[in-house]
Amino acid sequence: MRRFGIALTLAASVAASGCVQSRQYADVQFTPPKGDYRLLVMRPDVTVNSLTTGGMAEPRADWTEQARGNIVSALRAEQADRGGKVLILARRNELPNVSAEEIADLERLHYAVGNSIALHKYSGAALPTKRGKGIEYTLGEDAVSLGRRTGYDYALFLYAQDNIASTGRTALQVLGVAGCFIGFCAPSGGSNQFAYASLVDLRSGEVVWFNVLQTGSQLPGVKFGDIRTPEGAAQMVERLVGRMKPGREVREAMEKR
Repeated sequence: MRRFGIALTLAASVAASGCVQSRQYADVQFTPPKGDYRLLVMRPDVTVNSLTTGGMAEPRADWTEQARGNIVSALRAEQADRGGKVLILARRNELPNVSAEEIADLERLHYAVGNSIALHKYSGAALPTKRGKGIEYTLGEDAVSLGRRTGYDYALFLYAQDNIASTGRTALQVLGVAGCFIGFCAPSGGSNQFAYASLVDLRSGEVVWFNVLQTGSQLPGVKFGDIRTPEGAAQMVERLVGRMKPGREVREAMEKR
């Protein structure tokens, strides 16, 4: 329920009209990795829920595993065109000399930091000490230790939550929209997605790039890429990590050339 609450809060601004929003933040001196870099893509943190008629989110384990597999495949395809040495973890026990428990601990740490970034950078609840400074968050020594032991330069984390409106929920939306034609408008929230991706520099432990994706609609039957399908997962991955932008100072230097 805590995860659903965070996603619902951040998606509220896009749900009314039905749209897709994403916005990147980066360290002011960030340059997207290129050349001979080493990237570790962490096991995607994925949840797919069924929205009941009453609006409750019921996790579906079968949908979740299907979506995670699709996202892993989409990440492999997306990263294949970028160069560098890339290892994508489908499971926590796939990294040599690093235990599944250590990977899980780092995932939990990133989940806390990632939610803080999403909340304070995207919901209007900006922290006064971090305004206008790009992005200033870190996973600390745990991330540095992972980089030192594995030889990887960066770790890419991805979190995704997809809320699929049930048949009953969709029927309620239809009634709500129909009521608008007789003067009583009572729309209800439908299918929506909330996802974010972050790039962590394993040499410093700092989060150097972050992107949030939010989708939502009050209109019945409207979807924005169902991650239970390979096509929907590929669309989400492209929207999140397909076009990494440099940091502010790097962009300004490029414009002056």
